[in-house]
Amino acid sequence: MHRTYQMKSLLITIGLIVALTVSASGQQTSVTISLSEQFFDAVVDAVFNHGGPPEFSLASADPGVGLGPIAAILNGSGGQHSFVNAAYNGPTVCRDSIRMLRESGGVRTAVRFRNGAILAPLAFVGNYNPPLVGCVEFSGWAETTLSLEFDQTRQRLIAKANVMNVSLNGMGGVGGNVIARMVQSAIDRKINPIELIQMDKLSFVVPMQNSANLRMRATGIAHEIRDGAMDIRVDYNFEKGT
Repeated sequence: MHRTYQMKSLLITIGLIVALTVSASGQQTSVTISLSEQFFDAVVDAVFNHGGPPEFSLASADPGVGLGPIAAILNGSGGQHSFVNAAYNGPTVCRDSIRMLRESGGVRTAVRFRNGAILAPLAFVGNYNPPLVGCVEFSGWAETTLSLEFDQTRQRLIAKANVMNVSLNGMGGVGGNVIARMVQSAIDRKINPIELIQMDKLSFVVPMQNSANLRMRATGIAHEIRDGAMDIRVDYNFEKGT
């Protein structure tokens, strides 16, 4: 059994050396990584469980856009639809901010792959302090899409989030467009673009015994969206390492 194991190991080693020797002459290859929706669900869970909910400021997110008229409607609606904090005592109590939630109004923050597009519903809760009104509290979810592109200058794959629409819980869409503009402006200022992969991080050196090292250099990257998953293909060149 021991001799059989040794023989198999020797054959595998010889095969690897032959493959690397051929590759060192300039052969190209590619590696495909498949990322499923379940993978991103686990990532989102980890962010909320270990890193705390992401939060960013809405202050000066969109100059000239205010919630004054909308806040007046919310304040006068009473009952469960009133979002104004009557105990507002100044800016130390009410922060112009939005905080991501795992779920709001039955919608969960997630990443979904459908019909060639990346959909990213974002559940949130937030506060805004329009002039002469006081602290407006709001919650809901944003219909968001992600577009991927390769930044040639900085050699990285990036994503850009685009808020298409915002639905506020219990308000029948009132104020959604204004909130959407503020959220998008805040995302553009604080988050976009989102760096996903740096090309130099994908390159690595394969150590070779009694010979020069072999370097696998990432030369290109592409992605394909299919229902339920995203495939990322990385192209490599085999080169003589140092």
